[in-house]
Amino acid sequence: MLKEFKEFALKGNVMDLAVGVVIGGAFGKIVTSLVNDIITPLIGLLLGKVDFSGLFINLSGVPHKTLAEAKEAHAATLNYGLFLNSVIDFVIIAFSIFIVIKQLNRFKRKQEVEQAPVTTKECPHCISAIPIKATRCPNCTSMLETKGTTLAHE
Repeated sequence: MLKEFKEFALKGNVMDLAVGVVIGGAFGKIVTSLVNDIITPLIGLLLGKVDFSGLFINLSGVPHKTLAEAKEAHAATLNYGLFLNSVIDFVIIAFSIFIVIKQLNRFKRKQEVEQAPVTTKECPHCISAIPIKATRCPNCTSMLETKGTTLAHE
């Protein structure tokens, strides 16, 4: 069982996935910081000096001035400001992934176009490369199959 697990863990796909998860986690932290420390303060400034992370609706009935104070008192709150930050965070990450996938697809299409069209085929009798439109092998002079007809060796 240990041998099978080692084979599974060391396969290329598992290692690629592990690297992707680590890089994705780091990327997520960068985007979260971008949202919390740069984007939402700028949006808040444009909307009248509003701090999104401090926006909440107190459900407990006891007044609290800040979200931190409400959390400390274990008051029930709807933290819609934090939710807005998370939504902005998600949109940025989703857009970034969209851009990366779009670029990868563009590179794939270029590689597919760059592949030369097939211009030769293999003679079934002498296994040599011959032009794809050939009806007779120039090496062994065998007649080749042409749309519905059979091969004949002379």
